[in-house]
Amino acid sequence: MKTVITEMLGIEYPVIQGGMAWVADHHIAAAVSNAGGLGLIGCGGADENWVRDQIHKCRELTDKPFGVNLMLMNPRAEEIAAVLAEEKVKVVTTGAGSPAKFIPMWKEAGIIVIPVVAGVALAKRMEQCGADALVAEGTESGGHIGETTTMALIPQIVDAVNIPVIGAGGIADGRGVAAAFMLGAKAVQCGTVFCASKEVNIHQNYKDMVIKAKDNDTRVTGRSTGAPVRQIRNALTKQYQDLEAAGAGLDELEKLALGSLRRAVVDGDTKSGTFMAGQIAGLVKEERTCKDIVESMINDAEALIKNFQVNL
Repeated sequence: MKTVITEMLGIEYPVIQGGMAWVADHHIAAAVSNAGGLGLIGCGGADENWVRDQIHKCRELTDKPFGVNLMLMNPRAEEIAAVLAEEKVKVVTTGAGSPAKFIPMWKEAGIIVIPVVAGVALAKRMEQCGADALVAEGTESGGHIGETTTMALIPQIVDAVNIPVIGAGGIADGRGVAAAFMLGAKAVQCGTVFCASKEVNIHQNYKDMVIKAKDNDTRVTGRSTGAPVRQIRNALTKQYQDLEAAGAGLDELEKLALGSLRRAVVDGDTKSGTFMAGQIAGLVKEERTCKDIVESMINDAEALIKNFQVNL
């Protein structure tokens, strides 16, 4: 399945793995790239030394293209941006803000820049700043989210810009891929389904939380602070939402969540960890290899598109 995105990135399949903080290290990035998609290393809150080390380790595991996701709220974002230029990574995706000030440096280094956006206004601004493509991420996604659904967001961004759009949010199988293409996307980005991959370097409890999740098992915390986060419900989400309902301030809420993602990914703490996952977690039923995930998504999507029939 060749698209403008596969040609741009030099990959076999139009599937990008999300740059999930604490989850997306060199292990999963290399595995997805070796499977024919584009793997991403997620910087999260890490520093530039960790990022450089991850890039080097990923290059030891794959000779295929891979990228790095930079969360722009990271206090070391400027230093990390410079490392990405020095290392000349193939692709940089960004979230939580505008990467405009870094784009000239990255473009000079030959880097493909793909911001993640949750609205049309930011999409237009990123195109004007020189972005090569965009990830349109719907509210169904895990982690930090916007408010517009994937089905409503993708076509609006496709119509608003002249650069390729990658669909994200609620995609975990060939049906989601086919739907995203019908909406105008040229590739998809997936995160939750890769949390249950055999190669991902996270605690087994995290994988099990995703695999056991039902359709209504995610909750969004942080809406009162303006930074909503989707995750699988547990004791922490209940406590957080109770505090929000009681009018707790930002300091109290941040104290509760401090270190909770690490507790989920590294410690597997099912009570006080933050298990970021999208609404599609209810569709993820088993642990599979990245190769199986990527190839089955594309094979099923191709079959659906080829044989599509409307039964009225």
